[in-house]
Amino acid sequence: MPSSAPIALPSKLVSRRDLEFVLYELLRVDALTTRPRYADHTRETFDAAIELASKIAVERFATHNKKVDQNEPAFDGTRVHIIPEVKQALEAYCSAGLMAAAHDYGLGGMQLPYVVAQACFAHFNAANISTAAYPLLTTAGANLILAWGSEEQKATYVPHLLSGRFLGTMCLTETQAGSSLADIKTRAEPQADGSYRLYGSKMWISGGEHELSQNIVHLVLARIPGSPPGVKGISLFIAPKILANRDGSLGARNDISLAGLNHKMGYRGTVNTVLNFGEKDGAAAWLVGEPNRGLACMFHMMNEARIGVGLGAVMLGYTGYLHALDYARNRPQGRPAAAKDSTQPQVPIVEHADVRRMLLAQKAYVEGGLALGLYCALLVDEHGTAETSEARREAGLLLDVLTPIAKAWPSQWCLEANSLAIQVHGGYGYSREYNVEQFYRDNRLNPIHEGTNGIQAIDLLGRKVGMDGGAALAVLAREIDRTVEATAGSPELRRWGEQLGTAFAHVTDVAGAFQRDAGYARAALANAHVYLEMTGHAVVAWIWLRQALVAAEKLRTADDPDFYRGKLQACRFFFHWELPKTEHWHRLLNESESTCEDMRDEWF
Repeated sequence: MPSSAPIALPSKLVSRRDLEFVLYELLRVDALTTRPRYADHTRETFDAAIELASKIAVERFATHNKKVDQNEPAFDGTRVHIIPEVKQALEAYCSAGLMAAAHDYGLGGMQLPYVVAQACFAHFNAANISTAAYPLLTTAGANLILAWGSEEQKATYVPHLLSGRFLGTMCLTETQAGSSLADIKTRAEPQADGSYRLYGSKMWISGGEHELSQNIVHLVLARIPGSPPGVKGISLFIAPKILANRDGSLGARNDISLAGLNHKMGYRGTVNTVLNFGEKDGAAAWLVGEPNRGLACMFHMMNEARIGVGLGAVMLGYTGYLHALDYARNRPQGRPAAAKDSTQPQVPIVEHADVRRMLLAQKAYVEGGLALGLYCALLVDEHGTAETSEARREAGLLLDVLTPIAKAWPSQWCLEANSLAIQVHGGYGYSREYNVEQFYRDNRLNPIHEGTNGIQAIDLLGRKVGMDGGAALAVLAREIDRTVEATAGSPELRRWGEQLGTAFAHVTDVAGAFQRDAGYARAALANAHVYLEMTGHAVVAWIWLRQALVAAEKLRTADDPDFYRGKLQACRFFFHWELPKTEHWHRLLNESESTCEDMRDEWF
């Protein structure tokens, strides 16, 4: 029967009720307050930080999301022009202390758990992912310097990055190299004073040139002459746009120049650049960490960025879903299939079964993706603060094996959620007057940057599942087994648990065969994206089953039973409509299916 009245959405960024469910009912992050690092905090301080983030996201970020898409950065040959609202939003973000939210008090931070900081940042990704990209890169750069930099480098750069006085970039690839970092050519010439001079060009550098901050701190991969070829000969350097002194004062402009801007399909508000290093005397730079260990250092930043990319993809899918839901509840069109009387009033399109299918799919993708991303963020906290060394070790293993999934799965399936959001809107969704077309364009970048999904697949199958003798996969399998065992008291949940057990057995079967059989491994690696999809779906099914266990228990005494029924229905959808896909993917892998690999260039 049609609903008596449409249900108003309190926010189109993220459901606050769902966010609280994930944080406090599923992940129980308030338990972190018993640990010394977070002892000053309570759930109330966590909620206050989230409320602050929501307010700034709504009032300062969302208000220029459309404008920055329609007025992307422009280079006049001298300087880059960006609409003023971007700088104003970043100033509000930094003034609230959010750039350093998870950092030590001594660094000006709030010392929030990483998972709570990510819950805060989720609002900015949903509100305006282009503007949110600047603090994402800056915080990741500060963390890299804290992990690998010298004491002088930490003192010179970190306080100013975390205050927003400086913003950061990561400069990895080059025009001729693409994702193959083994082929980068930028060179670093040693100087008598221990510094280096960089010569080369870097491509696809987000935030590479602007006037949003007093300085830009570039983290640059380059080769020291005489280093080994390939990735083993790559080092990492700090090269600021303007030379900085230890006290934070600024000197001369460095020899880094803007060669041009890249004009993107989406994500248009994040200035994206080609940078030339050393057109004159060489760009002054300082080595971070040890020579030829640059990629290991940079992956500290890239892995953090990959989790951030996954959460960004989730939030674009999430806000698209909420826009579609609101539209479906308020757009009258047509009548029930059995109704023949055209004089009767039209019904909201949410009453049509196919629209409900599309909304339910979006809900399953985005709420599953949010829970996965925040679970990975919680693992960062566990890795750093768990009470025993074994718990910290296992959290690190889980984080290693889940990172490629946390980046790639949401960037594929929450992008599909955006596509479905457009479809729910019909022709209106394909027009620029409605926001959902921009969400899709913005999200389409996420399967590409910070390592394409194909690279994530090779990383997962070729390295992560076999590392340390399969230790990470074994920990994940144990956690999944515990969830399956917990379903014993409910016939429906038990059936889903059995389904999950079978799906994850396929994951471990392929991983085992990959390690044992070199011939199988070659064929499987050619289809690594299939393994990533299979593993990602199994992991998200596990995340959904965990949510369902909580929802089933809470439903008995809930004041808001519809929320928990919605959780159970979304879990049901995922197990009935999505998880069965893993059977097909396993069959492709198990049969060493070679259609794609056997195709020849001349046959296209």
